[in-house]
Formats: sequence, C-alpha cells, structure tokens
Amino acid sequence: MPSTSPHPDRPLHALVGPSGPELFAAVRDALSGDGPAVLPLSPDRSGAVIAALRPTHADGVRHDAGEGVPGDVAVVIATSGSTGVPKGVMLSARALRASAAASLRRVGASPGQRWLCCLPTSHVSGLQVLVRALLNETEPIVHPRFDPRLVLESGADHVSLVPTQLHRLVELGADLSGFRTILLGGAAPRPGLVAAARALGARVVTTYGMSETCGGCVYDGRPLDNVDLKIGDDGLIRVAGPVLLSGYRSGEPVPRDGPWFVTSDLGEMSAGRLRVLGRADDVVNTGGEKVVAGAVAEVLAGHPEVADVAVVGRPDPEWGEVVVAVVVPADPDAPPALAQLRAFCGDRLPAYAAPRDLRIVPSLPLLPNGKPDLVRLRSGTR
Repeated sequence: MPSTSPHPDRPLHALVGPSGPELFAAVRDALSGDGPAVLPLSPDRSGAVIAALRPTHADGVRHDAGEGVPGDVAVVIATSGSTGVPKGVMLSARALRASAAASLRRVGASPGQRWLCCLPTSHVSGLQVLVRALLNETEPIVHPRFDPRLVLESGADHVSLVPTQLHRLVELGADLSGFRTILLGGAAPRPGLVAAARALGARVVTTYGMSETCGGCVYDGRPLDNVDLKIGDDGLIRVAGPVLLSGYRSGEPVPRDGPWFVTSDLGEMSAGRLRVLGRADDVVNTGGEKVVAGAVAEVLAGHPEVADVAVVGRPDPEWGEVVVAVVVPADPDAPPALAQLRAFCGDRLPAYAAPRDLRIVPSLPLLPNGKPDLVRLRSGTR
C-alpha cells in the first residue's frame, strides 16, 4: 500500500532484532538525517510486518517490493496488529525529539544521567528510551530481555517499565531508590503496586500515550509541555501538539478532529488531570447498558484474592453480551468465587457492570508491550 505522501523519497530500513549500539546508531542517524528512516522489528513478527509495511531494505538487503517514506519521517513503529494488519505509525524527528525533550524536562533528567532500556525497541516505549538517552548525551544501557536483578544492578538513573516488570521488582523487596525515575506505562497498574514501589524508595511516574503520540505524553495525569488534551462529546481522549504522528504507513486516514488526534480511549478530566477509563472498543454492551471493561477491571483488581485481572465481553443470546472477569488468583489453591467478586463490586459499580461469568487462569496473556492480549482473552470466552 502506498505511503501518505506523493513523494516517498527517503529509504526505510527494517532492522530485525538489534537493540544495542547498532540500533542506537541507526536511530541517531535517522533523527539527524544522516541515515535512512528505520523500522525496528522483533524477530517473531518481522516477516508479517515486512510484507505489510514494505520497507526498502530489510537488514541491509534491498526489498524489491519496498517503498520509501516522506522525507520528514525518521522512524516507523509497527502497531501491535492484534486486531488486524499493522498500520505502521510514521514519526518525524521533530516529534520524537519534542517528546523526549519534554519527558526529560518533566522528570528533571540532567545531561550525563543514564537511561536503561529493558523494553522491546520495536515498540515506541523502548524506542523512546533510546531517543531520551541521545538527547541526554549518553549511551543507553540496553538489556535484550527483562531480568529484575540485572535491572537493579544496572547503575542506571532512569528506567521505563510496564506494570508486570515493576511488580517483579517489588516482589524482590529490593531498595528502588537508586533510580531517579521509574516511568510506568503500557497498561494501568493494579491497585497498590505504585504505593508498594514507593514504599521501597521508588520515584514512580505513571504515563499515558501511544505510538501515535511518540509514547507517553501525559505524566501523572498532566500533559507534557506543549501537549494539549481534551475530552470530546463522544468521551474519547483527544491530543494535540508537536508529538503527533506524521501519518500511517498503510495509508489509512489518521482519526482527527481539526488539530486533535482522536484516540480510541475513553477518559475524563478533573482539575486538569486526565483519568483514562478504558478503550472504547472494550465497552461491553449488556442488556442495553454500556460497561467500560477497564473500569470493572480496576475495581476487581482491588480484591485481596485477585493477583491480576482483565475484563472482556462474551456474546450472550439474552443479554447481547455478558461481562466476564478473567482472574489470576492470589492463591491458586483458593481462587475467588464469582459471588464474592459480584458482592465486592456491589457498592463500587452499577449492578449491571458486575461480572456474570468468571474464568480462572494462571496468568494473563500479554502482548510484547506489556498490555493484556485482549484478542486471545476474548477468544477464550467464545
């Protein structure tokens, strides 16, 4: 499929697997204009993504069916593709630098302080760690896979994690005060996780964002410098500012409302702070009522017998859909019963939002970026 520009004149190089100095140098040259645009890929998805996004080169080899990108595009990030063909989010050097610079200012990172990257660099969260290190005039510390003990021994000043990773650090009970900042994003942390980390000395900053906004653009509920937020009449979060994407590699139109990028997330603003309620496509329609799955999961996560939880809808001939709680029990030998969870929701949610079905699982399936794999979860409820 063609790019969104009539002049796709910049080569796009797919880099499969590299996450250390080679990728850092490629990103540096892409941002400066001294090298081609880059499409970082994980080996397990590389074939499908290359076929869909058609880079001009793959690991240095010319791809005959490939096509370049507009000249301002420095990086293309493949979306998860969990609900279809990856779109390929095209990000300019200007947008990536604006995001990284605003992040560094917000957390107070000084030149020379080092960043640890232990997230997949094929996702924007890991990629932006490299850009922050570049602007911070340091080489990033890169771990190809997450090992909590190596993270603690890394000597890094700042690190970006998803909740599952932070949970594993908290489980060790180690001193987390050595990090000046722990950026936490990718998914909503379960109740108590951030407080437990802070009790161990961590300075945790929760983030909200997506590939289309160069990663996190809202820190602890407040937008970064030069980023604007609003909630539309449809309840969807809208973002404006210099951090937005240039377009989709697939040619798919970018959802816009004037200068605003329209996300797929429902939210509310209170006293200038954003609260993310959940994804619009995760709304469960049950008996004529709309239930935000993320809001139900947030409540259920506070139950003492729940270690982890996701909420999805299951087709039902009577109700249209029913709310299903997929629960990882705190004690596998004594999982909570559906009646317990419904009672727990009783004074916290409307009656129609309480789960009508319960699945007990040993762990939630996760995407590489740390978010629950809702496609797999939904398929298990059919």
